[in-house]
Amino acid sequence: MSGRALFCQPRRARHGAALTLVFASVLVAGAATGSLPGTDRESEPAAAAPAGQRARPDDVARAAAEAMAHGKSPVEAAERAVSRSGDRWGAIYSQGEYEELADALDGRYTGVGLSARRERDGRIQVTGVRSDSPAAAAGIREGDRLRSVDGERVDGRPVTEVVSILRGDAEAEPAGTAVRLGLERGTRAWTETVRRARLSTDPVTVRTLADGLTVVKVTSFTKGVGEQVREAAARVPSGAGVVLDLRGNSGGLVAEAVTAASAFLDGGLVATYDVDGDQRALHAEPGGDTTRPLVALVDGGTMSAAELLTGALQDRGRAVVLGSRTFGKGSVQMPSRLPGGSVAELTVGHYRTPSGRGVDGTGITPDLEVDPADPAALGRARTVLSGLGREANDPA
Repeated sequence: MSGRALFCQPRRARHGAALTLVFASVLVAGAATGSLPGTDRESEPAAAAPAGQRARPDDVARAAAEAMAHGKSPVEAAERAVSRSGDRWGAIYSQGEYEELADALDGRYTGVGLSARRERDGRIQVTGVRSDSPAAAAGIREGDRLRSVDGERVDGRPVTEVVSILRGDAEAEPAGTAVRLGLERGTRAWTETVRRARLSTDPVTVRTLADGLTVVKVTSFTKGVGEQVREAAARVPSGAGVVLDLRGNSGGLVAEAVTAASAFLDGGLVATYDVDGDQRALHAEPGGDTTRPLVALVDGGTMSAAELLTGALQDRGRAVVLGSRTFGKGSVQMPSRLPGGSVAELTVGHYRTPSGRGVDGTGITPDLEVDPADPAALGRARTVLSGLGREANDPA
């Protein structure tokens, strides 16, 4: 197994953190919970645990091995070791769960094809249904309320946990297995049984509004996304502004976020990070467009690798950041294989923006705070871009 480090969020609720809608987010200068260079391969914000409280791979592996020797579950023993360590973002994956995460980083996942959010009253509302998905075939619509999954009530539970349950385990609940959904639409309540399917993500979408404004929406940083962002930016007419929409972006491969940054930066620092005290840096490739007006639109669901990108564009003065404070996931996890085939992802360090700001537990504060869920948010972005365009064209 390759040693990819991740800017990412653990997949199962039992790990102490929740999975975002498509998959866990990662620190990778090359991968998805957030991976580091030279390697292959997010719950409420919280302050990082002191280094002395982090779980150590040898300790977790020892706990798993001892459990196996006594005929007990190595996965449960490893989870207890991580829980006792105080490692907020440490996680243990079964072999099937980790395979599902790896597939997600490649842009594939098993699921039913719906996205959701938790409302302020704790209810889970469907916010989107993928076409040609099991959810679409069952007639589920945006705006429906999801009340239960396989008979278990979901009100009040983290939406990331709910989505994780919907997706299931790659081994125990593969494509083709049934999941029973309790739904509500207005006064109608009903139960729908759908079968999970292998789906592919569509993490980058580009749309040009009637007034010529280009919106590049990035929902996650799976493999190839960075280059897709660069290609999308290159197709925008010269001098036209761009809104980089990172709302709800769950993170992913850090290398992809760095490549995306290279679309708008002419080289230079993107972030620094440490691995067990060893300081390292991530740099953009030279040649990016540094003159095009740019707004980054973010919200509380902007996480991990997406925060790394946002922080770089903000600190380098390359973009005006609009929206609400981001999630605050700035720690680095590195995976290692455990006895029995499970995988431990343990915190090994944290990253900082080019100006040295830590993100973990604090997030990134926008330059202009607006309600990111308000349809008028794009209008505010348009106004800002108009001002940036005039500023760029003013004589020196």
